[in-house]
Amino acid sequence: MQRYFVDTVDSDMDQFIISGENARHISKVMRMTVGEEIIVVHDNVAHVCEIIELDQDVRAKKTGTTIPSPEMPVKVDIACGLPKGDKLELIAQKATELGMHALIPFAAERSIVKWDDKKAKKNQERLQKIAQEAAEQSHRTYVPNVVQPISFKQLVQTFSNYDAVYIADEEDAKLATRTTFKQKLQSLNTEKTPRILCIFGPEGGISRNESAIMLEAGAQTMSLGPRILRAETAPFYALAAISYEFE
Repeated sequence: MQRYFVDTVDSDMDQFIISGENARHISKVMRMTVGEEIIVVHDNVAHVCEIIELDQDVRAKKTGTTIPSPEMPVKVDIACGLPKGDKLELIAQKATELGMHALIPFAAERSIVKWDDKKAKKNQERLQKIAQEAAEQSHRTYVPNVVQPISFKQLVQTFSNYDAVYIADEEDAKLATRTTFKQKLQSLNTEKTPRILCIFGPEGGISRNESAIMLEAGAQTMSLGPRILRAETAPFYALAAISYEFE
């Protein structure tokens, strides 16, 4: 069944109103009819619903059946130094499929790309749409939040919001002896839902100055193996490792 995220619920709480692109997709692309069933996700719960009205908006009624959530038992935010080209689009899509909770682009010291306010807003909206489509495709009950780019200083100021902050530092991969990422994950307190921030640099990696500032602020390095990964590959490795450990 097709899956759609909605914010609007009818006043009697047993019907959903689907509008905009989702409504057009149901009626014009999928050519659904009254009586067919879809999955409507509202407030992180996936409801099996029956279409009861097709017009400019689509109205769907709950059947009483819900689908278990596939969300990870940890909340993982991904912070990426602004990379070149369409790499953030790839990260937004695939990291959503892998369970990312939020995507935080930031202006790193080695970022070549610079976004002005107008470009940042436009790109953020495009990335948010990609994340929503990926969440629908991967049957998630939560759409990761894609924020507008922040400064490195602002990124460091968010550290207190997390139970653990990990830096993907390529210098760590060169060490003969290192603490594995698995060992660091196993030290987390799982009595509550841990919040994790994983930080990745742009193509040139994280600078020594940035690394020192983040380590002083409480971050830890994470070992992603002995190989040097591309800026767009490292987030997927980390998310897969976290999923394997906790799921």
